[in-house]
Amino acid sequence: MILTYDNINPMQIQWLGQSCFKIQAKNNGQEITIVTDPYGDDIGLRPLKLQADIVTVSHDHHDHNNLDAIKGDSFIVHMPGEYETRGVFIYGIPAFHDNKEGQEKGNITMFKINTEDLTLAHLSDLGHELNDEQLDKLGNVDILLIPVGGNYTIDAKKAVEIVSTIEPRIVIPMHYQIPGLKSKLDSVEAFVKESGLPSEKMDKLKISKKDLLQEETKIVILNP
Repeated sequence: MILTYDNINPMQIQWLGQSCFKIQAKNNGQEITIVTDPYGDDIGLRPLKLQADIVTVSHDHHDHNNLDAIKGDSFIVHMPGEYETRGVFIYGIPAFHDNKEGQEKGNITMFKINTEDLTLAHLSDLGHELNDEQLDKLGNVDILLIPVGGNYTIDAKKAVEIVSTIEPRIVIPMHYQIPGLKSKLDSVEAFVKESGLPSEKMDKLKISKKDLLQEETKIVILNP
């Protein structure tokens, strides 16, 4: 099934590299742009120049916190807690960058975003299994943005286990090796093979609630 639709106002999701996404939605007729984890100019990818109404920053590493790349009067979310702006509900959930409770790489914030009757979860640079409390706070997730490249985050095998636990309808992998990136990460193909799930590549995901697959989980690989 091809996940590109001709809805009047579908949500649009673009992946810009690493953990950075541009999400465009509409609430009550108002266009809203959300940017997650804008990366710095020194990681080897094309420098970012974006406008955003909302920006989420999961932690203070240079490939996730480049607010200088964002123009406009943005609502910045960079800590755990509950937030609401422009009809978008954001829940920051504390987690760790490693499997030693942050002792090696520090803390991160995962973000659950509710807008356009869709629930997205951005797991940032997650480095460990999710506990029951974190899973409970994530709840039902329609679209899961999950790191799969290993080294700095969970690897393909651990990502597959988390996907199986959360059971989202759509999985969008992130934080894996792409041309130009200076960091050395695993490829997205390792995750796809490990999962055994159907997958599809596209430049941009356009989707609304009624388009979600109801019975199976699908991987959508977005071209950066």
